Order: sequence, then structure tokens, then C-alpha cells
Amino acid sequence: QVQLVESGGGLVQAGGSLRLSCAASGSIRSINIMGWYRQAPGKQRELVATITSGGGTNYADSVKGRFTISRDNAKNTSYLQMMSLKPEDTAVYYCNAGIRNWDYNLYNLWGQGTQVTVSS
Repeated sequence: QVQLVESGGGLVQAGGSLRLSCAASGSIRSINIMGWYRQAPGKQRELVATITSGGGTNYADSVKGRFTISRDNAKNTSYLQMMSLKPEDTAVYYCNAGIRNWDYNLYNLWGQGTQVTVSS
């Protein structure tokens, strides 16, 4: 069984920083794209950032220059470093990953979500 576990959310003042982590565990052969998404109350889930296995990144315009996505392939973990946080960044943040196990099954997995609250 493969799963994603997130950590690192919390409450921070505007202008502050937080670092989210997403660790994949289980029978993992390879992980393709890893990403972070967020969902604010009353809004649809939206892409924040993605990173390929080779390190190629993609960001939502709203977070460019403030957030940095990275990954440690040896640890099957992705990170989202968030700086200069704004109240509008408040949301539940979800990690996502495309994982292939040793039976060659491909899974599109989501983490349980972690709350990020930015106070003004």
C-alpha cells in the first residue's frame, strides 16, 4: 500500500514563512510528478506548484517568486517552501504524486491535507 503523509502546516502572520513536507511510503518503484494544490473555503482546488522527477518546476502565477517546490528522490519526499505569505494563501494544502509500485501499477495519490492559515 502506498500513501502520502503531509506535515508542516499551521498559523503564521502575513509576511511569514512555512515549509510543508510530503512523504511517500510503501511499495514504491518510482515517483513521477509531485505537486502541491490548495483549496480555500468556497473555492475549487487549485494548482500551486509541481516538480518532475528530473527537477523541472511549474508554479501558479499567484505564488511565483514566493514559493519554492523541491524534492528529495532518495527520501520520496517533496517540499513546499512558502515565503512572504499573504492572507489569501490561507487554504488546505494537499500534496499529490504519480507513483508506480513494484507491480507496475500506477497510482495518482493525494495526501490528507494540511491547513495553512495566514493572519493579517
